[in-house]
Amino acid sequence: MTELGLPEGILACLFDLDGVVTKTAVVHAAAWKETFDAFLREREGENFQPFDAVTDYHEYVDGRPRADGVRTFLASRGIELPEGNPDDPPEARTVHGVGNRKNELVLQKIRTEGVEAYDGTLRYIEAVRAKGLRTAIVSSSDNTREVLRAIDAEHLFDVRIDGVVAAERKLPGKPHPDTFLAAAHDLGVEAKQAAVFEDAMAGMDAGRSGGFGYVVGVDRVGQTEALYAHGADVVVKDLAELGGAA
Repeated sequence: MTELGLPEGILACLFDLDGVVTKTAVVHAAAWKETFDAFLREREGENFQPFDAVTDYHEYVDGRPRADGVRTFLASRGIELPEGNPDDPPEARTVHGVGNRKNELVLQKIRTEGVEAYDGTLRYIEAVRAKGLRTAIVSSSDNTREVLRAIDAEHLFDVRIDGVVAAERKLPGKPHPDTFLAAAHDLGVEAKQAAVFEDAMAGMDAGRSGGFGYVVGVDRVGQTEALYAHGADVVVKDLAELGGAA
């Protein structure tokens, strides 16, 4: 599969959604910033330290399930909240409440701003499928199906493992490899026969710890060195660079 930029023996490709297939990572970062800044301002007053939509986003929330992102970022500020329940209202001062507020905001932004795909990724996925490789979308987002339908790309994936499926199967999210492993299992391949495509550090960690055959880092924001440090075999700015998608 050298024409696809993949080593021999790869039979399946597992793609993250935000930042790899769609240009929604910036939308998520903006929603997290609005959510956390409002929370911190109310808690600490006008002298609060704002959420950094680049550094904090990539370090603490990018690629993680929503509740894990809330816990991880707030822990970095020495803040611990009660867990609450998944159906907590967005104004609740609980882990799930804060997470639901973020989700409310990101859905608003997607509805008003729309969803845009990375054309190079879509062409690459089509090339992969034309060569007979199977494909899966692996995302922590509960909104994966809606986003894929918005860009008319649901048909490009044989398997979907997202936040909804992970909750149903009780799979821990990235940086744990379980969601990627579930995708490989559902596609009928071993981890070593699958390639992972990710833009998040947590996704790199998941790809490496899961023993996958190839881990591709997608650098949209200038973090090539960090992606390599977290386990990427190769880093590209666009999947078209791998070949097969020109």
